[in-house]
Amino acid sequence: MSQKFSFSLNATDGKARTGVISTPRGDIRTPAFMPVGTAATVKAMMPESVRATGADILLGNTYHLMLRPTAERIDRLGGLHKFMNWERPILTDSGGFQVMSLAGLRKLTEEGVTFKSHIDGSKHALTPERSMEIQKLLGSDIVMCFDECPALPADRDRIAESMRLSMRWAQRSRDAFGDRPGHALFGIQQGGLEQDFREESAEALKEIGFDGYAVGGLAVGEGQEAMFGCLDYAPDMLPVDKPRYLMGVGKPSDIVGAVKRGIDMMDCVLPSRSGRTGQVFTRRGVVNIKNARHADDPRPLDEACTCPACQNYSRAYLHHVFRSNEMISGMLLTWHNLHYFQQIMQEMRDAIAAGTFDAWEKQFQEMQAQGDIEPL
Repeated sequence: MSQKFSFSLNATDGKARTGVISTPRGDIRTPAFMPVGTAATVKAMMPESVRATGADILLGNTYHLMLRPTAERIDRLGGLHKFMNWERPILTDSGGFQVMSLAGLRKLTEEGVTFKSHIDGSKHALTPERSMEIQKLLGSDIVMCFDECPALPADRDRIAESMRLSMRWAQRSRDAFGDRPGHALFGIQQGGLEQDFREESAEALKEIGFDGYAVGGLAVGEGQEAMFGCLDYAPDMLPVDKPRYLMGVGKPSDIVGAVKRGIDMMDCVLPSRSGRTGQVFTRRGVVNIKNARHADDPRPLDEACTCPACQNYSRAYLHHVFRSNEMISGMLLTWHNLHYFQQIMQEMRDAIAAGTFDAWEKQFQEMQAQGDIEPL
């Protein structure tokens, strides 16, 4: 087993890339989708079930774990991998997203951010140095720089100010991270939808030097067309020989479009959150299992899917347990969604390796456009 972090590209097709990120805890096949385990759990899933869907890596949340059960407690109990029974790689975000999403509960300065806990109102300081300390206590394999990004739309002055603050924090994160063989630190490109600011950010990050680079500050309200417009140039500004991670994305069509534009890694709560609310992603688009049309339907969600929900249960049953608020509903629908997302990733890896990505994407879009099967 490799004792260091490395990235190798195996094939490209247009801008789409497939390769392997090697870590001491195992390899991550790229392009990779990372299920989100916010509070040391992918909601409604056992860790071995998440692995069975094809996931090579999970994401944990610095802010939430800092508040509960605390990074210090997780460290005393043997680290996050042991704590949550996931021995494969874990990426932790830095808490930077909560700088934006919890704007009403925080105070932002050059030094860092002071939060009011959304749980009990207690105050917590999060700085680049503290974020690095927490992520070290958690034992995460891929650590993210502490950053700040504004929700879009925002004016250029606000975007510039935010991006430059994030670049100063990136240097402080790098300094505080130190030398940790086997663990990686990723920098985060910011700059909103402004191409010149994206370039300035990328140059600053390359000057500092990181093991991987994220495209941050997207999927925050700008819409898919604007996001793709930014991704047409932003990944190209980052080193070719390092992983590129698009944070917080997304729907299946977002993921396919991002990979087409050179992205290697993504994460999103969507497959698990949607599973708990009755929204199911399939080859033929989105299915809402709560709809009455499924009540007498003996067919599976997707006859071609090999997940337990599709292999063993009818739409009628899945509709019933959702309507009855039974826990198995969230479990089965989340499993299906995660399985489908990982199936997309595997198909894209295969298509890139074969040089057939454009044909695969055309077929993907045609299937999505068909919509769900006709009601009985």
